[in-house]
Amino acid sequence: MFYGDTIAAISTARGKGGVALLRISGPDAIFVCEKVFLPKSGKPLSQYAPRTAIFGSILAPDDRGAWNEIDNGLATVFRAPASFTGEDTVEICCHGGILLTQTVLTACFAAGARAAEAGEFTRRAFLNGKMGLSAAEALGDLLEAQTREQLTLAHAGTDGRVERKCREIYDALCAVLSSVYAKIDYPDEDLADMSREEMEASLAECSARIEKLLDTYRTGHAIAEGIPTVICGKPNVGKSSLYNRIVGRDAAIVTDVEGTTRDVLTEVASLGRVTLRLFDTAGLHETDDVVEKIGIDRARKALADAELILAVFDGSVAPDEEDNALAASLADTNATVIAVINKSDLGVVKEDFYTSHFSHTITLSAKDGEGLEVLSALVESCFINGELDTKTDTVLTNARQKGAALTALEAINRAREGLAYGLPVELCCSDCEAAMQAIAELDGRAVSEDIVSHIFSHFCVGK
Repeated sequence: MFYGDTIAAISTARGKGGVALLRISGPDAIFVCEKVFLPKSGKPLSQYAPRTAIFGSILAPDDRGAWNEIDNGLATVFRAPASFTGEDTVEICCHGGILLTQTVLTACFAAGARAAEAGEFTRRAFLNGKMGLSAAEALGDLLEAQTREQLTLAHAGTDGRVERKCREIYDALCAVLSSVYAKIDYPDEDLADMSREEMEASLAECSARIEKLLDTYRTGHAIAEGIPTVICGKPNVGKSSLYNRIVGRDAAIVTDVEGTTRDVLTEVASLGRVTLRLFDTAGLHETDDVVEKIGIDRARKALADAELILAVFDGSVAPDEEDNALAASLADTNATVIAVINKSDLGVVKEDFYTSHFSHTITLSAKDGEGLEVLSALVESCFINGELDTKTDTVLTNARQKGAALTALEAINRAREGLAYGLPVELCCSDCEAAMQAIAELDGRAVSEDIVSHIFSHFCVGK
């Protein structure tokens, strides 16, 4: 991939619509568009002021190479560096026919542009310093958002707040190292502006800042990435009814026939502020049915990977051996387990059985939805920090960010331990440098090409 050339792509979704937008970016963007777009005024596109919507004719070559008008539309020029990508950029707005937009794009290629790759416009914005890596990740989350909370959190993250927090920590570490190296390089001069105690205090402050960031990850993960959530239980306890109630539609077949659900069904749904990557599983019980066994095996695999388990029981009848076995099997899991005592509309028998086996219990009726708000509040309390304001606070949202922050914290704490043991301050420098490297990876200043490529590969072409 070469970033010194000019790229073009359709930036609106494929299909017939009122308008379509094509984006051209690179050093020859205006030159390319002057071949494709002719202002009605006759004035060359390059002579217009930036950010001016210009009405004109859109041209494309025919089979003999003659350029002919195929549509009327608007063009807007954005001059570098004051553009999304930081390069000269032109956006062409034409009518939204499938063939028409593809013909305009092909004309851009004929004029000298090449096809943009997935996420290449945003990647160029990152490489040109128009946005940090976490802001680019937030933009990707914004495009992929499936719940209102995801939308709110992603939008808040596009303003670069993670980068600003990282810069504060990075600068503080840099000040510590600068003081140490000044003392090493000029031992006879009094150039160090930090005492040993001040270095210890500065590193302690950096550690506290990173810990505060890490404390936000559980909430960010619960909203942005979503909690792998498994609904499990015996056959006919109402698992699929609960699944449908949370999803908000009849996504799973519900009957009185035992073993109706034979495979793992998946949906993304929101429960309060938490995003659930929801799995409805086959009833857990002994069976000779070969197909049902496969479904039960898949259910057990989903349980092993879950972060939240909704263990559903039929509260209208007394717990039996299968209920006891399920409760025992969930005793050692690392996931958060909520016992869902279903069919409260029929009355609840032996509620003390559930409270004695599970830390979290909830009584509800999946049939009529009574108690769902209480379940929603309970799930929120398990995964969402109510003191965080996702609109204004800095929140870590993905495992890459968490991993970099953890690496930085471990390195800083090693440096602090070295100072506490009385080691010479210069021996702690390598740990401080490692912490700075991890912080630089978190905000994208020193991130590897593989990570960058992975992040932007999830973007659509044209963004």
